Amino acid sequence: MSLASELRPRLDLALEAAGAAEKIILHYYQSSALAVERKADSSPVTVADREAELKIRELIARDFPADGVLGEEYGETSGTSGFRWILDPVDGTKSFIHGVPLFGTLIGVEYIDPAGPPRPVAGVCHFPGLSETAWGAEGLGAWWRKGTAEPQRARVSTEGDIGKALICFTTVSGFQRIGRADAFAELTRRAGLTRGWGDCYGHYLVAVGRAEAMVDPLMNPWDAAALVAIIQEAGGSFMDWQGQASIYTGNGISVNAALREEILQIATGR
Repeated sequence: MSLASELRPRLDLALEAAGAAEKIILHYYQSSALAVERKADSSPVTVADREAELKIRELIARDFPADGVLGEEYGETSGTSGFRWILDPVDGTKSFIHGVPLFGTLIGVEYIDPAGPPRPVAGVCHFPGLSETAWGAEGLGAWWRKGTAEPQRARVSTEGDIGKALICFTTVSGFQRIGRADAFAELTRRAGLTRGWGDCYGHYLVAVGRAEAMVDPLMNPWDAAALVAIIQEAGGSFMDWQGQASIYTGNGISVNAALREEILQIATGR
């Protein structure tokens, strides 16, 4: 069986699971009764994060019980199939708790390749507060849609002049925390426009051609896994700040092909 034929039903399930998670998340969205807790790393978490992840895990166990699962809220469940799901039920929890609709549900699928390192091969990025979704899988293309409209091909922009580019980021403090305020300053100096439309929303904008780059100084695997196949199948690159296609090095960049090397040069400081 080909990899693409293995990915198609998983991609279908990821879309179903994102829709199921949306119902849970929107129940709590902009609710004055929403309680916010702090995890050990001081990052916020809500009942919406936890219930949505449990629902996604339930659907994976129903259809692919031999697959592994790694989720932000409930850790790792091992599998035997060669596939692992990587979940972030509410990416952008700070946006969510402040009633800002730029949070998303990220559902990625990683292939444990016997001939090489594990790699993300499929993903869904869904925005419950915006009714927008992007999805893609290795060899199956990348797509996006608004609401129930017909899907459209997702394609990165062709803009190669950074002076005309929109570059997104999450927070200025992220650059400061890793000692790279210089990189942020250089991005803002060169770019036509910089905006803090952060977390997965900035990466999504790159995939659908509305922004040229999203530069993230701090990322976890569950922040990135769903994005890789979408960005790559849309004609762009997802990479870490050293130019490697990795979700495990603590940072990430989504960028169109035309500006890849210039953005990488800024990130590396070379």
